[in-house]
Amino acid sequence: MEKFERLFSYGTLQQEDVQLATFGRKLEGMADKLNGYKLGLQEIDDPAVVATSGKTHHPIISRSRNEEDAVTGSVLLVTPEELRQADSYKVAAYRRHGVTLASGTVAWAYVDARDLG
Repeated sequence: MEKFERLFSYGTLQQEDVQLATFGRKLEGMADKLNGYKLGLQEIDDPAVVATSGKTHHPIISRSRNEEDAVTGSVLLVTPEELRQADSYKVAAYRRHGVTLASGTVAWAYVDARDLG
């Protein structure tokens, strides 16, 4: 039986076209939210990523000083190989980080790399 990782997506990895290009399949997601984070925009200068998403600016999350702030998104089940493919899709401004979602689910999320030093 294949092991799956949980990936919290709040942006372009929820798009069907990005999922097909990155993973070769459409992923099912379950709605959840991440408390204590706020949503911003990151300019993307990697032409391949822009071509895949169709967007020059992608959402990015950073830690907030207010625990009432929250980012909504979806929990995607991905294989370890697909998680590495997601890592390749993300530009250097993002860093994969373990988080606990509002539901209590532990998942990976791509956060602003500056938050992690």
